[in-house]
Amino acid sequence: MTEKKPMARRLVIMLICVGLLLAALVGFNQFRMYMFGKFMASNAAPPATVSAVVASYQSWQPQLAAVGSLRAVRGVDVTTEVAGLVREVAFNSGQEAKAGQILVRLNADSDVALLQSLQAAAELAQTVYTRDKAQYDIKAIARAQLDADAADLKGKKAQVAGQAALVEKKTIRAPFAGRLGITTINPGQYINPGDAIVTLQAIDPIYADFTLPQQQLGQLAIGQTIVVDTNAYNGQTFVGKIQSVSPKVDSATRNVQIEASVDNHERKLLPGMYANVKIDAGAGQRYLTLPQTAITYNPYGATVFVVKPGTQPDAQGKTLPIAQQVFVTPGPTRGDQVAILKGVDAGTQVVTSGQLKLKNGTPLVINNSVQPADSPNPAPQEQ
Repeated sequence: MTEKKPMARRLVIMLICVGLLLAALVGFNQFRMYMFGKFMASNAAPPATVSAVVASYQSWQPQLAAVGSLRAVRGVDVTTEVAGLVREVAFNSGQEAKAGQILVRLNADSDVALLQSLQAAAELAQTVYTRDKAQYDIKAIARAQLDADAADLKGKKAQVAGQAALVEKKTIRAPFAGRLGITTINPGQYINPGDAIVTLQAIDPIYADFTLPQQQLGQLAIGQTIVVDTNAYNGQTFVGKIQSVSPKVDSATRNVQIEASVDNHERKLLPGMYANVKIDAGAGQRYLTLPQTAITYNPYGATVFVVKPGTQPDAQGKTLPIAQQVFVTPGPTRGDQVAILKGVDAGTQVVTSGQLKLKNGTPLVINNSVQPADSPNPAPQEQ
């Protein structure tokens, strides 16, 4: 009996020691986990500074866009049909010319003298014909003589007309009204047939030539309004109307050529300029839009990072928002903007720059002091 009591005492002591040992192990593990969590919290990734924007609906007017070239309604390099020495330049570079206005006179003294000689010969032939006709009426001469006189008169008149035309060609006139260019022709200079004297351009209105893909042909109509702008006049637009559509589609590019007439009463648009052409097509629509910089494309699709409320405080005790990546379905684009058809709701805050350093759960600091471009009608920035 006395031997069992020491055994029980030792068993109790052993159980107490085992319990203490287990309690120590549990306490040590809890302390280790606490210290590990504190260490990980102190070494967490720093928050990423990004810009963000709230997705919102905007009204879009569907447009067709193209780059075209401006062309004068009528334009020509004025030249001469005959060679000669310039006697007078009767215009100033850059002035407006009327149809038929004299531009250049060539030396025509010898041609005028020859014309006068031919006119005298024609007058003599006319006199001979008149006298012989009176003789023929009284049967004093044969019919053959009168016919010869008539033929000679016609020949002399034809020579006069030919020489008069030659003299007229020595006076060079504007074939139509328009603006004259810059000339380098001077009095005393000898010019040959085909030498350019000055360019003449009728530029009010002015034509805009451009092409569009064949699939957009059904959205065009004669008389449809277009808006033209060029980088020569930033912010200024010019209105025109479609004049004609080519009846043939280019088999190489599958594009169709279009000609539009643009109002140019201020004479600002010049032939040879390139121009951006926009055509309203269809009724307006509403789209949820974001800047195009917000979209990240990868082999799996298009994604954006949305801003979500954070749950874990940082080392300073602040709870920062976090990034969450979501898939979206982008739609049509307009300038710097892209329509979002699916994946983001209106009012959602979306990261617009700094996505490369983000992953799901990254803490965020929003700094919108600098925002990516978000213009529906961007213009090139030139320094």
